[in-house]
Amino acid sequence: MAKVLVLYYSSYGHIEAMAGAVAEGAREAGATVDIKRMPETAPAEVVSAAGFRENKGHPEAQPEDLAGYDAIIVGAPTRYGNVSSQVQSFFDRTGGLWFRGALVGKVGGGFASSATQHGGNEATLFSIHKILLHHGLTIVGLPYAFQGQMGMSEIVGGSPYGATTVAGGDGSRMPSETDLAGARFQGKHIAEIAAKLFG
Repeated sequence: MAKVLVLYYSSYGHIEAMAGAVAEGAREAGATVDIKRMPETAPAEVVSAAGFRENKGHPEAQPEDLAGYDAIIVGAPTRYGNVSSQVQSFFDRTGGLWFRGALVGKVGGGFASSATQHGGNEATLFSIHKILLHHGLTIVGLPYAFQGQMGMSEIVGGSPYGATTVAGGDGSRMPSETDLAGARFQGKHIAEIAAKLFG
C-alpha cells in the first residue's frame, strides 16, 4: 500500500478544495493519504488585508515530513506563472533532504490554480515539476485518459502536466466538478503508480 502526501498552500480555498479531491482519488486507489498545508509566510497585516483564508483544517507540514512518503503531490496557486512565495519558501527549507537524497525515487506531481484561463497554470506546474525533479522524484501528470480536460462546453482546468482550476479575477469561481474530477483522477493515477513501485 502506497503512502501519499498531498501537500498544498491555498490563499482563498481553491487549492485546498483541489487537495481534498486529489486525496480522494489516492484513497480510492488504496493508498494511505495525509493532507498537509505549507505554512503561511505573509505578514499578518497582508493576510488580513487580502482576506486570506485560514487553512486550519489540515496540519502544517515540515520539510522533514516529506521523507516518510512514497508519493508527494504538490498544490500551489499561480503567482506570475510561478508557485507562490509560501510554496517556494517551504521548498527552500528542503536542502537537507536534497543533500541526503531522501526523496530520490519517489513519485511526484502537481496541481495548480490561476485567476484566468491563460494565467500561468501550466508554467506553475512546470515550476513544481522542476523542484521535484531536483529532488529526484519521478513526475506523473494528468494524462488525456481523463477526457474531462478536453471539453469545450464550459471553462475547465487540466492539462497533461497536472490538474488545474481557474478561480476568476475576483476569486469567486471555485473548482468545478470537472476540475475536481481531474484532481481525483490524478491522485488515483499517482497512487496506483506508487503502489506498483513500492507496494
